[in-house]
Amino acid sequence: METTLAYLRETLSNYLDYHSDIPRRIYKKLLEQSYANEEEFVQHLSQQEIAFLDRILPHEIRYAMNEQDQKRARQLNEVYELLF
Repeated sequence: METTLAYLRETLSNYLDYHSDIPRRIYKKLLEQSYANEEEFVQHLSQQEIAFLDRILPHEIRYAMNEQDQKRARQLNEVYELLF
């Protein structure tokens, strides 16, 4: 799995129990499909899934930056920039 998508999958694992089924659907896509890159992955998202990622990724990117995990912040930001 591409590194960027691996970071996204790890991030989504924190949302599986406390939210709607949307994070589970996204997580399942990451597990079951083989995407060449994050662009291909984003193309297969529904509007609901995009909206969910649009809500959580800014928070997750800020958290990574506060923890001085620049690599994680950069990887998550790559997905975030592709949403729209």
